Amino acid sequence: MKKGLKFFFTHFFVTVFFIVAALAYFHPVLQGKVIYQHDIAQYTGMAKEQNDFRKKNDAEPYWTNSAFGGMPTYQLGANYPHNYIKKLDRLIRFLPRPADYLFLYLIGFYILLCSLKVDYKLAIVGALAFGFSTYLIIIIGAGHNAKAHALGYLPILLAGIVMVFRKKYLWGFLVTALAMALEIVANHYQMTYYFMLLVLVLGVVYLIDAIKRKELKHFFVSVGILVCAVVLGIAANATGLMATKEYADWSTRGKSELTINPDGSPKDNTGGLSKDYITQWSYGISESLNIFVPRLFGGASQENLGEDSKSFKYLIDKGLPRSSALDFVSGIPLYWGQQPGVSGPAYVGAIVFFLFFLGLFLVKGKHKWWLLFGTILSLVLSWGKNFSALTDFMIDYFPLYDKFRAVSSIQVILELCMPILAILALKKIFSSKVDVKDKITSLKYAAATVLGLGVLLFVFKGMFDFTGPVDERLRMTGLEELPEMLKLDRKAVYNSDLFRSLGYVLVVVLLLWFYLKGKLKMNLTVIVIGALLVFDLVGVNLRYVNEDNFVSKRRMLEPFQKTAADTQILKDTSVYRVFDQTDGFDSAKTAYFHNSITGYHAAKPAGMQDLFDFHVYKGNLSVFNMLNVKYVVQQDEQGNKFPIQNPNANGNAWFVKNLQQVGSADEEIMALDSIDTKVTAVVNTNKFSINRFEYQVDSTASITLTDYKPNHLTYSSNNSNPGVAVFSEMYYAHGWNAYIDGTPTDHFKVDYVLRAMRVPEGKHTIEFKFEPKVVEQGSKISLASTILLALVLLGGVGFTFYRNKKENNS
Repeated sequence: MKKGLKFFFTHFFVTVFFIVAALAYFHPVLQGKVIYQHDIAQYTGMAKEQNDFRKKNDAEPYWTNSAFGGMPTYQLGANYPHNYIKKLDRLIRFLPRPADYLFLYLIGFYILLCSLKVDYKLAIVGALAFGFSTYLIIIIGAGHNAKAHALGYLPILLAGIVMVFRKKYLWGFLVTALAMALEIVANHYQMTYYFMLLVLVLGVVYLIDAIKRKELKHFFVSVGILVCAVVLGIAANATGLMATKEYADWSTRGKSELTINPDGSPKDNTGGLSKDYITQWSYGISESLNIFVPRLFGGASQENLGEDSKSFKYLIDKGLPRSSALDFVSGIPLYWGQQPGVSGPAYVGAIVFFLFFLGLFLVKGKHKWWLLFGTILSLVLSWGKNFSALTDFMIDYFPLYDKFRAVSSIQVILELCMPILAILALKKIFSSKVDVKDKITSLKYAAATVLGLGVLLFVFKGMFDFTGPVDERLRMTGLEELPEMLKLDRKAVYNSDLFRSLGYVLVVVLLLWFYLKGKLKMNLTVIVIGALLVFDLVGVNLRYVNEDNFVSKRRMLEPFQKTAADTQILKDTSVYRVFDQTDGFDSAKTAYFHNSITGYHAAKPAGMQDLFDFHVYKGNLSVFNMLNVKYVVQQDEQGNKFPIQNPNANGNAWFVKNLQQVGSADEEIMALDSIDTKVTAVVNTNKFSINRFEYQVDSTASITLTDYKPNHLTYSSNNSNPGVAVFSEMYYAHGWNAYIDGTPTDHFKVDYVLRAMRVPEGKHTIEFKFEPKVVEQGSKISLASTILLALVLLGGVGFTFYRNKKENNS
């Protein structure tokens, strides 16, 4: 009984400590403020129509017309029936955002270390090391909430796997299944996929160990249990997964129907994303050392160096007003690595870096090897195009690898592995079962390796040119010497952060040396190392995410403000689309106020992307017309926006006289260059069976939109002849059903992206309803799987209670 109470209160107070730590770092949330996140502001724009519909109708539309001409809301926060795992997730993340994500980091990693039989005091230190890892904090600041959410559950998922291999079969199964279900709810499959690569590495290492120990039966039993747990966790999220898979095939992540590029050249890759796009964010090989020295390559694309920088003094000497000089150095382009831009370094901490190397020398057995190989795999894959042999192999031959962009983000595996081995190293240092001589020898080797690396970075810094991608543009402004001043600033932060990291390492080496010599007690050593580790990481984190990032809640709820152009356009109460040339293709601002053909999403509708590539960027106005773009927003020389009305927009629907036959998607999209879309529609007869291609359309023929909801469109048609109506809505084969006077009717795709249908003569009511079967089917699987998971969980709790009671009575 006493043991149980001690167990409960220990973990309870640890949880309270993590709550306090999360709220302390993100303390403005206690004042009712929220963190300004660019990606979340964009999401708010994308989801505006969906959220408004949900609020008004207490139902899900599952489709929005406000972005990219129309798309499912499956990746825009759609709520599905029987998604009880999502409700559980919300209970776990009870703190105000973003403190909830930091709490999830901390508690998840603590659970993982406890599953590895690490003492709770060291587990707290490890949780702080993981939770305050700079990359994990930076992604919160950038608004990558789904990524942070997914990373928070990965340690718990890993804990379940470890428990099963430790022969804790029942609870390992339950933790794995529940964590997998929660991981899928987080809805960032790229992070989950990368984690599965680590699990493969772990599996290979465990298999080799099982062969050596002659425990193959246990290994395969464990694998079987884990497969069942993972399948159950996945099945509990069947609706979201099935809907996402359906949409992904229609998006830029799916296989393209096109075999040519806009210039007519052959398309190299018709499945998944292009290699250039996948590897656009690739870590430089030397740049990866910013896991040890945060600003080795400048830190972020915009850093605040203040008045002490060489750049500031140069600008003042050149006669710039003090305010202008301060504005420049408050967002100085300090980063000089190979990536297009970064919000900060993936710094794991100098202390964690050192302890990781200590673990390589001191820790024995399988845990060291899968953590080491996982770290190496993460590192080399993050190099992307800078290590093309491996990257190209993974893209060409490894399943699903070509579905994800920004390969640099695979360093999240490194962020997970290094703190684990670092804490296992400390566990060995404080263990009485390890010979003191081995500890001292390992400490010497690790110190020599890390401090030696630091010395080499200082001695050979002349090998770097410290030249950034924006330097030449700055020179063209007339401030010829500004790039040279920037180089001096980059060298200054290189040196200062290098000495900073070496200082932290040296202090920890001395602390451990004094402990091993009996000069310090264990608890004091742990507390000091933990404090130093937090000071190290938080000191770097505050450069990039601090209270300046917080704004009033209203600013995030209403991230975009109407311009005079928006106000003028909104006077038109009909249904139409808007194209804002000043925002470009990757902005959700227009979607916040209007139905737009642009938006902000990592997986854009492929058809709309193709239309932009082949026609919009080339100024083909006929595409605007068929998409019912009624207003185009432009900007004058003073920066003021103004709308231009497009008098040639085709409207919501129209009858055509001709169907032009083509035999491929290539021909279909190219034909849009030469047709009048009001008169002719292009149909790919290899996809749709058409037996009539010419129709009479007299002056009395009409078709009008009479009622609009994003998931239910109603039209009234009147035509004295049978005809083909074209609708300025995106064709999506899965879920949109067409009805004429209440009778289901087939429709087909024309003009590469639009809907069309045959309409008999006379007056008719035409309806399009979005009735996705994937939601109905998936919710049944989710419900059954959740019930099964709950029953197994209750059974596990009951069995554990019964066993403990029996042991206490015996």
